[in-house]
Amino acid sequence: MWPHMILTAGPSITEKEINYVNDAVTHGWNERWSEYIVKFEKAFADYIGVKHAMSTSSCTGALHLAMSACGIGKGDEVIVPDQTWVASASVVRYVDATPVFVDVEPDTWTIDPDKVKKAITARTRAIIPVHLYGRPANLSAIKDIADEHGLLVIEDAAPAIGALHKGIKAGKWGNLAGFSFQGAKLLVTGEGGMLVTNDDDLFAQARHFAEHGRVAKGFDISDIGFKYKMSNIQAALGLGQLERVDELIAKKETIFNWYLQRLGDVEGLSLNKPNDDETKSIYWMSSIVLDRNFGISRDQLQAELKAVNVDTRPFFPAMSSFPMFSDADTPVAHHLAEKGINLPSGHARTEEEIDYVCQQIKRLLKVS
Repeated sequence: MWPHMILTAGPSITEKEINYVNDAVTHGWNERWSEYIVKFEKAFADYIGVKHAMSTSSCTGALHLAMSACGIGKGDEVIVPDQTWVASASVVRYVDATPVFVDVEPDTWTIDPDKVKKAITARTRAIIPVHLYGRPANLSAIKDIADEHGLLVIEDAAPAIGALHKGIKAGKWGNLAGFSFQGAKLLVTGEGGMLVTNDDDLFAQARHFAEHGRVAKGFDISDIGFKYKMSNIQAALGLGQLERVDELIAKKETIFNWYLQRLGDVEGLSLNKPNDDETKSIYWMSSIVLDRNFGISRDQLQAELKAVNVDTRPFFPAMSSFPMFSDADTPVAHHLAEKGINLPSGHARTEEEIDYVCQQIKRLLKVS
């Protein structure tokens, strides 16, 4: 038995972040109230390679602002992968539009471009590719489809800071994109997000709605808006994390490779698809999918792992199975929802811990 619970997630915090936060707590008020917000937003925009970045209280907030900035509303449809966190579809409903669920690819677990083509109707306004567990969707194919049909692309890049498709960072492909800094993500601020875009007009609209629909700097209001602000203290933490982003990504890739070395040859067990010439995942989560009958269910496997101090979490349910949404023919998404497990992937994980996790998985699956 391992002496402590090997947790699924967890950040890496150093003196750099602590010093920035201490400075923001001590001095970041009055005329310096936004000092770290401004620094963080500029550094993040530079890192992604876009003109504009606006910090938010969550990726959900960023995506809601993106919907509003694009003028998406009642009568519109937005295509969303069925295997993702519910926020990707909830933001569509926030603006009274309709999410249309399509299946994901069985190897990448991201939105299937062929299924996207078949789902387009006269009411379709946008596509939301989600970069599940840190692997970018096939953004070039999605962008081609969107351009052909005059659609918007709004990337849900929540777990994919630093991921690449064809050498271009996730978040730069779409008309807008949202990122997450929630406490389990690669880069953390506790809670928080970022909206990015290269489009001046869309950014101005997003900023307008983010300021409660305020006109200029006064108190006059022209629209119903929202408040999704990030605090200066959170931004200080985020800036410190961003300055270490390459280090954080490298550790995630190392953890995935430890799993791949130990579990990659187990027949009937799928792991995240390894990086290739076109796509670089950041492996926010290292994951497995039970693609055959091992004599133990996914839920039983998780319970047995918990009993030996290995923390895991299941894949997201297929959103079309939720009562507030419409059913969809998405067998891959449903298979992943029933058979997928996220393994311990936090930055503090050691090779010895991963070796123990894999030993327990093999023991319970009765494979060598």
